[in-house]
Amino acid sequence: MNLFQVKQDQTVKIIDLKKGEQYQDKNDPVLERLELLGFRVGESLQVLAKGLFGGDPVLVQIETSRFALRKNEAERIFVEITNGN
Repeated sequence: MNLFQVKQDQTVKIIDLKKGEQYQDKNDPVLERLELLGFRVGESLQVLAKGLFGGDPVLVQIETSRFALRKNEAERIFVEITNGN
């Protein structure tokens, strides 16, 4: 499942990061930015809140840092749920 599909208050672990289709043969600047911010395979994070209209943006917390991700960014981050909420 991707990060955009995760419900509020769930804790997840990142299992994969997907390149945008337009960047298959070159570096993807969005993924590079996400990785610099701490979105790496194996990292745990919690979904704190989702936008009122369609769930966009998604507010997440990694350790002590919080980030608001757009839908297209959250859909590139594949996760597995680590708690039962």
